[in-house]
This record gives sequence, structure tokens and C-alpha cells, in this order.
Amino acid sequence: MYAEFSNNLVTGNEMIDSHHKELIDRINKLLDSCEQSNEKAVAVRTLDYLSEYTDFHFSAEEQLQREIDYPGFAKHKEQHDAFKQTIKELEEMLEEEEGPSQAFVEKIQENVIRWFYTHIEGFDRSVAEYKNMRDSHERL
Repeated sequence: MYAEFSNNLVTGNEMIDSHHKELIDRINKLLDSCEQSNEKAVAVRTLDYLSEYTDFHFSAEEQLQREIDYPGFAKHKEQHDAFKQTIKELEEMLEEEEGPSQAFVEKIQENVIRWFYTHIEGFDRSVAEYKNMRDSHERL
């Protein structure tokens, strides 16, 4: 199961949506690297590629939340921290294995893709809606 950016993932915030599209692309590249090349080094590089952009995105999203005084910031950050832990677990899993196993791919599908969809549809959409509501209120 590859990730797909669909209408139900649109938050309405251009920055957040563009980052999510890039993250989905990187998740799919990781899955593709596992499917095309069962080499550990390729999977490690691709997971690092995903991890770097995840850190960039979370940092930008958290900065936006601080700027708009988003009331759910602490809970949202907890979600981000949990996802970072999942990435660390994937890194550890790769270290212990000779290459990306079926269990590794399943963990990506269950703990990365499904988490990502749930997080966007709930947490990230809420941030975008709060920002839009706040911006509209400030214009009045």
C-alpha cells in the first residue's frame, strides 16, 4: 500500500499541504526502495531522506502553531514526537536486519502511512482551520 495525497488530506493551508505532498512522495520512495532493491544501504538512505524532511516539516508546522497561539500545540507536538519515535524504531529495525524485511514494510504501512492520514485529517486540518478562522477574525 503506497500513500496517496487525496482531497480528504487537503487542509487548506498551502504550506502544510505542499509539505504533506512532499512527505507522501518520500514515504513512497522509501516503500519503492524496499520493493526495488532489497539492499540495506538504499533503505537506510531513503529512510534518512524521509526523516530529514519530517523534521523540517514538523519544525515549520510547530512554528506556525506558536505564531498563531494554537491552543492544541502541546498535544500536536506530542503527536509529532511519537512519529519521530516511530522513525527511530524503523532505523533500529534496519540496523538489526540485513535489508528491508516484509515486517519493515508492514511497519511503514501501519505506523507511518496510517498515522500520517489520521494525523492530517484530524490534527493538521484543525491547525489550518484555526489559522483561517483567526485570519478572518483579524480582518473584521
